[in-house]
Amino acid sequence: MRSKISSLLLSLALFLATPSLVGQNKKEAEMAGAVLFRDRGCTFCHGVGAVGTTKAPALTGLPTDKTWTTEKITEQILNGGQKMPPFRDSVTDEEVSDLIAYLRAKDKPIPPPAAPVSSAAGRPGL
Repeated sequence: MRSKISSLLLSLALFLATPSLVGQNKKEAEMAGAVLFRDRGCTFCHGVGAVGTTKAPALTGLPTDKTWTTEKITEQILNGGQKMPPFRDSVTDEEVSDLIAYLRAKDKPIPPPAAPVSSAAGRPGL
């Protein structure tokens, strides 16, 4: 019973955080998800553009795979499974929604280049 309530609350939170309801359009959500996918290290295992690597499977089929529901993808991101670590403590509900928008995009957006890390960062007086 508690698990069903938790699932219901999670579904409700994701529904309320969908891009169309919070003023963020679909393309913005997809791009935000692409940046998260890159910056949170998803590409390390799943590859650039989610094409898969020897470490993790391709995720390019998610837009048409009806077995991977929003709830199932959310559970996978939050709780991990198989070889994937959980990300429950490092992503917000909105970020999960953006990641799902990216993963479901038929034409995956290419995020802008990551900001370069300044060599002066952390050095006193600079």
